[in-house]
Amino acid sequence: MKRTILFFIFTSFLVLNSCGPKGPSENVKLREEVIEVHDEVMPKMGQLKLLERKSLEKVEELESKDSIDSTELAKYKAIAYDLNQSHEAMFDWMHQYETEDGEKSNEELKQYLEDQMELISKVNVDMKEALEKAHSLLK
Repeated sequence: MKRTILFFIFTSFLVLNSCGPKGPSENVKLREEVIEVHDEVMPKMGQLKLLERKSLEKVEELESKDSIDSTELAKYKAIAYDLNQSHEAMFDWMHQYETEDGEKSNEELKQYLEDQMELISKVNVDMKEALEKAHSLLK
């Protein structure tokens, strides 16, 4: 009799756990994906500043010449601006990103993480575009 009761309790526990909400594990996976996107471009932060500095040096060099090519000057100023904006966007994202779930329900957390994925994906794309433009301009 004891075995039957224990078996029933154990079986009920397994059934209830297997049919439970999948939210937390989905949210864990989503958080990992957000961090993967972040981790992909975070190492490039130093490159952003290095290329921005090179662009600004080129601006100074062009401005010191007697005849200034305004088109060329504008290109270097624009890429320096884009590199700086990408750098700032990453810091802005990192400062507002919440690493703890807090009191959010599974649905609220899922929405938050989806929003964060959109934000960090934009940072990722913008950073890569700025780096690509800078590399091609500063060859």
